[in-house]
Amino acid sequence: MRQSHALHEGTAGVSEIAPSGESPTSTAADGARRSALAEEQEFLDLATARRDRLAGHLTDELSSDALERARQRMLRQQYEELERAREGLVFGRLDGVDGTVRHIGRVGLRVDSEDDEPLLVDWRAPAARPFYTATAVDPQGQARRRHIRTTRSTVVGVDDEPLDGTATADLVGEGALLAALDQRRTGHMSTAIATLQREQDDIIRAEATGPLIVQGGPGTGKTVVALHRVAYLLFAQPKLAQQGVLVLGPSPRFLEYIAQVLPALGETAVVSATCDTLVPKLRVERDESRNLAEIKGRALWQTALEDHVTSLLPRPRELRLRWEGEFYVIPATAVAQALASAVQGRRYHRARTAFAEQLHHILAETVVERREALLNEMEEGFEDILARVDRELGHDRNAGRRPAGSEVDGLLSEEEVENLRHRIAGNAAIARFIEAWWPTLDAGTLLRGLLSDRTLLARFAPRLSPAELTAVSAEPAPWASSDIPLLDALADLLGEVEDRHRQGEFVADNARRQRDWVYGHVVVDEAQELSEMQWHMVLRRCPGRSVTAVGDIDQAAAAHRHTSWAQAVQAVLGDRWTAAELTICYRTPREVMGLTEAVLRRAGSRNAPPRAVRSSGIAPWTLTTTPAGLADSATRAVRELRRRWHGGTVGVVAPAGRVAELRAVLSGVPVLTATQAKGLEWDATLLVDPEGIAAEPRGWNGLYVALTRCTQELGQLVLR
Repeated sequence: MRQSHALHEGTAGVSEIAPSGESPTSTAADGARRSALAEEQEFLDLATARRDRLAGHLTDELSSDALERARQRMLRQQYEELERAREGLVFGRLDGVDGTVRHIGRVGLRVDSEDDEPLLVDWRAPAARPFYTATAVDPQGQARRRHIRTTRSTVVGVDDEPLDGTATADLVGEGALLAALDQRRTGHMSTAIATLQREQDDIIRAEATGPLIVQGGPGTGKTVVALHRVAYLLFAQPKLAQQGVLVLGPSPRFLEYIAQVLPALGETAVVSATCDTLVPKLRVERDESRNLAEIKGRALWQTALEDHVTSLLPRPRELRLRWEGEFYVIPATAVAQALASAVQGRRYHRARTAFAEQLHHILAETVVERREALLNEMEEGFEDILARVDRELGHDRNAGRRPAGSEVDGLLSEEEVENLRHRIAGNAAIARFIEAWWPTLDAGTLLRGLLSDRTLLARFAPRLSPAELTAVSAEPAPWASSDIPLLDALADLLGEVEDRHRQGEFVADNARRQRDWVYGHVVVDEAQELSEMQWHMVLRRCPGRSVTAVGDIDQAAAAHRHTSWAQAVQAVLGDRWTAAELTICYRTPREVMGLTEAVLRRAGSRNAPPRAVRSSGIAPWTLTTTPAGLADSATRAVRELRRRWHGGTVGVVAPAGRVAELRAVLSGVPVLTATQAKGLEWDATLLVDPEGIAAEPRGWNGLYVALTRCTQELGQLVLR
């Protein structure tokens, strides 16, 4: 049971005399509440003053011209973290059974030295974990947990939970949590570090030793968990900041929605993208059929592209090279050895560079050997001539021989041989020969050639049926979404033509510009939408397999046919992944969640919907209209919802075929398909033509999404 006053402040000294009309109990409770507010206000003032002093010291140090760049960057990050912590600096408190008191906040603050007990414990620190995980059954040495609500620099509320066995609670910080859930939606996601629940915190702090896939239904906080996990990992493993973290979302709208969360948590070494925007300078140019998207999303393309690139490697043969007017023959056996050595573990273009270096050495050695052979022949011929002349003149050759020190044997020194190799490596004709024999390839040109050639497709993708081969080879040239993973795979197999010099002060800036950047961790939101080839894109960017993927397999709208996580990831991850689950719905009220079980059954799901823990008190309602009257009915319904939820948000979800019509009459209100609405939330949702949504591909999954976008009220417009 939650109690909204200070349970451990001691009320014995509170007057038993109550004003007229008030009971002594209510007067004592009010006094305890005021005392708790004053106590926490005093601490907030102390922590704020300390934060301001630290920020001032950092400002002074940053003004120095003598700072090294690395230290300047570190101090700048510390300063920005303190600045972001102006709002919500302190939000919690733990009272231990041993009398210790720890305040929990956005950042950690110490009084003077590193040896002192912290004034404020960073929410990511191990000492803060009981704030999220302690219960009356498992108090973890804590007597009480207090949630502190603030507005700017003022404490506006406290919620206390006894953890010493005097009460039980279904939720951690129920009062603070429900207060946060009842707030108006702004269109941007906010942090939730003050109200994280135990099952969420367990996932946030789980070891990053391999792929972790989190199943969670609507409103279970999947995205909150994923983003707070990023913040926690960057805090617990500082080296990750040197590599950066990639956050993959389902759409640009979604990325905009979550854009403020990680910076608010103090993390800036983060790149956010969609699978369509992950490859620099490459964009989707056309839509495609679901059938084609499904075919090109299969894992078989990874092997097909690998085999195709392998087939383009040159085959060993005798090479005839021209150097300084002479032709030199490199035997096929030497070429084969150089090829085998160059290709070992290297991408196509890097292998060519390694082969070229070896060829330069082989050619230099061949040139030296021929020169030495010619000199030997010349010397032997000259000796024969001199011998004949000496015999004819009767001279003693030994008597007139030159001193040994003046002999010239014709051999090149190591320096001269190295100079020869250098000249060969810089020779344009040799470079043109290598380019012709082992050409530079472009991923886009190569993919277009493959996809347009049915014979090549049949050779390298033999598992495609004749009908599928025809469908793929008949598609137009502009890139579709399913082409991006294929292009990424080819670009990876080909490798860069030349090494690039990485520039830029911030990790995120470098990472965004480079397709082959290796991240320390990857977070995937709405992971159920990824095709098998998109999963390959993920692992390519994090070969260490430190991946957190969150999603709801029952909300899948993508063209693939996966209905379980095992099906979705088996082809790429095999069995090397860990499953976790979020079971509690915090966002969607019970009144709405009651509609979802029947929809899940129609979608073919075997999962139970998450358990809703709050009630809005507003029953879902339905209005009936005609197609002709839809625009007017929707306009009136949205106008009424906006009036009721003034200061919050209202969203409209409709079948794809009705979105344009509704957008034309509903200005200032998001009108989205079920797929576009994934991951978003509003105070109130108007669901238009639910039967039309259910009739779309994977429509029952889409209807499940559409039903669960609201935090307070759901209205439906049904067409007759």
